This record gives sequence, C-alpha cells and structure tokens, in this order.
Amino acid sequence: MNIPQSKNPRIVIIGGGFAGIALAKKLRNQNVQVVLLDKHNYHTFQPLLYQVATGGLEAGSIAYPIRKVIQEYDDFYFRLTAVKEIDTVNQKVIAEIGDLSYDYLVIATGSKTNYFGNKEIERNAMSMKTIPQSLNIRSLILENFEQAVLTKDVADRNTLINFVLVGGGPTGVELAGALAEMKKAILQKDYPDLDIDKMEINLVQSGDRILNTMSEKSSAEAEKFLKNLGVTIWKNVRVTNYDGRTITTNSDLTFETATVIWTAGVQGAIIAGLDGKSLVERVERIRVNECNQVVGYNNIFALGDIASMETVTYPQGHPMMAQPAIQQGDLLGENLVRLLNNKPMIPFEYNDKGAMATIGRNLAVVDLPNYHFSGIFAWFVWMFVHLFSLIGFKNRAVVFLNWVYNYVRFDREGRLIIRPYKKKSFVTFTSDEV
Repeated sequence: MNIPQSKNPRIVIIGGGFAGIALAKKLRNQNVQVVLLDKHNYHTFQPLLYQVATGGLEAGSIAYPIRKVIQEYDDFYFRLTAVKEIDTVNQKVIAEIGDLSYDYLVIATGSKTNYFGNKEIERNAMSMKTIPQSLNIRSLILENFEQAVLTKDVADRNTLINFVLVGGGPTGVELAGALAEMKKAILQKDYPDLDIDKMEINLVQSGDRILNTMSEKSSAEAEKFLKNLGVTIWKNVRVTNYDGRTITTNSDLTFETATVIWTAGVQGAIIAGLDGKSLVERVERIRVNECNQVVGYNNIFALGDIASMETVTYPQGHPMMAQPAIQQGDLLGENLVRLLNNKPMIPFEYNDKGAMATIGRNLAVVDLPNYHFSGIFAWFVWMFVHLFSLIGFKNRAVVFLNWVYNYVRFDREGRLIIRPYKKKSFVTFTSDEV
C-alpha cells in the first residue's frame, strides 16, 4: 500500500463512517501512525440519504472527502480500497490493493441491508445504505413515471406509480413522508398527463407500530402525520417475497408494484478472518467488551454498527445509529492513547441523547430522555441537529439553502436522472404506443 515505516505504532482503521471519522479526529497528531481504509473516498451523512433519493438534495451536499478530513494530520494516511480479509495470526489486513501490517486494528465497517436470507427480495428490491443506492432509487422513481406516461395499460401504469416501503423505522417513515410530499406538490405538475391521485405509497411494518424504537407517543404521532399525507400503513404484515412485480405477504394481502424499497433491517458488514467466537451470527456483529476490544483479541477493536457490546441496558448491543458510533469512536481514541502509555482503558457508557424522525414539512417527532414532542417545533429541532451534524461548512450552507428554497417554493430541484438505473421492465411497448 506504499505506507512509509514509522517510529510510531501503526493503527489501521477500516471504515470512514461516523465511528471511523470520530476515531480519526481523536487520534489527530498523537504519537501514532494511522492508516484509514475505505472503499469510498468520502464520508456519507446517511441520515439524509432519503433526501437524495427523493430529489431534495444532491449527493455532494451529504458527502465529505476523507482526505480533506485528515489533510493536516501528521503521520496519517488514507487508502481507497475494500478489505477482503483480516490475517490475525500475522497481524495483516488483506485488501484489494495489497496487504498492510498493523499494531492495532479498528473495524468500523458499519452495516448493510438485511434481507433475512431472501435472495429474490434482495435481487428485486432497492436498498438505501449508500449514495449510489440513493441515486439508483431516485432514477428508478423518475424512470417509472416516464414509463407510466408511455403505457396505455392501466394495470401496468398503476403498478409503475405504486410504491411499497418495507420497514417502519426512521428511514422508511422519512422516505414515505418525502414521497407523499412529492405526490402532493411536485409530481402533479411534472406529469399533468398522469392521474397522480392513483399513485400509492404503502408502508409495510411487521410489528404492531411504526418507529418502534421510539416512544409510543411519537409512534402514534408519526402514524397520524403519515396518514394525513396520504400514506397507507400496514402493520403486523410481513413481506415474504417480491418477484419484481408482485409482493406476497404472510397474509392474503399482495401488492402490484415496480418499486420496493427495503428498509426492514440491517446487519453488520463483517470482514472474514475473525474467530467464530467473536461473532454474533444472527445479526453479523462482532462481540466486544466494555472498551470495544474484540472478544479473544488484545489489539483488535470494533466500533459502531458492527460492534455488539452486550450490557444490562443493551443486552442485544447498542442501537445501530450514529450516536453510539460517534461516542465509541471518541472514547476509543482516548483509550488507544492510554493503552500506549500503559494506562487502564475507560469503559464505554452510552449517553442516549434521544431520537427523532421527520415526516414532512413542519412535521417531525422528537424523543428526549424525559420529554417527547412533535409538530413544527420538533421539525426545527430535527433540522438544526442534522444541519450541524454535517461535516464541513460548505455542506451545511448548501443543505440549509436547499431546505430554505424547498420550503419557500415547495419544490425539489434535484429530480434529475443523472445516472439512469437499468432494471428489467415488465412493460413492453408496441410501435404504435411509442
């Protein structure tokens, strides 16, 4: 990988997400050599991916170059690569661009979409964990509308403008609200030759309430907001299959749709090489102790979504969200310095600052440790928190200006098919139709 030798111990970080970047900042100009590896050269602000998918923001406004984060850090290097395996015996990382030895290794690879073993759903549904996936969703949505204006078959047309979101967590709820606002204010202007009232937005949740990680009050408020926007919510319904046109469920309920967006679950993005005893197979997370050390290893750590730190309060591990990842990254940076100075490490304690979700214009729900609120004030709180959590002043300014413009004009300028998404269509046209 062409990393120079150093008199300092080498710490290799795999992953430039919330946890990896938090750790990198904490290790700035310490007496260590740090090598950060990621398959993208940018950090993604994942909470706003749904706005890229629905044309509210452009991809560049929620991405930040990793090299710019570390450009003033001494003895700090970035390499663009995917890691294939970890050789724990020889203390090496095996990546696409070569091997790299380490003194300490930190795995912060985040999570990926969990299809629960259903290969047909995985093949035909859309996921939204990365910027390219969000751009694919945006292109598919717009391409389906362009296709709908061409077909004379009513059933095919309705299938093209029927959307099913599987999973009633924050991502599914926020995406459903954004699509509902597009239907209400934008699509009827863009496609006057379509009956946009026929557009359906279905949110399917396997449990008995949406936003089930938030309070019951916030869950009920979010459901009310979505229904008022025209979203149909199906609870206690589990999707069993999707063949590219028809969704089947564990009941008699079926959906005919060309667009299924799967937000029903996540699992850790595991890298091969660790001992099986270190893994939680069901969710593919790595077992760590209270200092984020991987069970069975003294010099390997795991952070964020990939790490399963089982405590009394969190027996299944901490929630796979940004805040635990950031807090773990911050503390591990301090603990690695302490470890190198032969000082005891500090156990991690998660400071739950609350949770929030936005449903649409002037509509959001917020859970703080001792207080719950919703509506326009919650919406402003949501915007403030997300705006100042972005990396880089330019990104904050661009996002803020976009939000102001979208609010004043009730518009989304980003509905552009920049990179067409090719998906096998079930609609065929005759020459006279075209």
